[in-house]
Amino acid sequence: MTRFTPCRDALLLASCLFFSASAAAGGGYVIYRSDSPFEDVLIGLETAIQERGMYINNVMDIGEMLKRTGKDLGMDESIFEQAKSVEFCSALLSRQMTLEDPARVVNCPFIISVYRPAGETDTTYVVHREVPAEERAASAAMAKVATMLKGLSEEAVSW
Repeated sequence: MTRFTPCRDALLLASCLFFSASAAAGGGYVIYRSDSPFEDVLIGLETAIQERGMYINNVMDIGEMLKRTGKDLGMDESIFEQAKSVEFCSALLSRQMTLEDPARVVNCPFIISVYRPAGETDTTYVVHREVPAEERAASAAMAKVATMLKGLSEEAVSW
């Protein structure tokens, strides 16, 4: 019979939380989960971006756009309760990554999305594109970008 101690229970819980944040990594994106309301997570993300001195270019209501265009296409199935994507820029990181490789302009602006799927009322998700491990290892700038995206996402889901 296995006995769980408070220390082991805490370690197990921390492992589960880490796994839930990184479980989708490897598919081109990383998903984080929160039990906080959608608006709180979105405000947390916007605040984290601005506190780091970065500029928010646009907040796109992706959920509303898909709902509107779905009706136009005869596809009425609801995808999201809410979904917004935040476009933002870090002049320093953008310059560093494009100096290393001009093709990285495709990463500008950075985008992190916050969403709640249709029918889910208890979980809010934050997602961003994954910076592949080999690119993080080969590029100091892309390692910084990956760290920045992770930090912003983690801060957003902690609200």
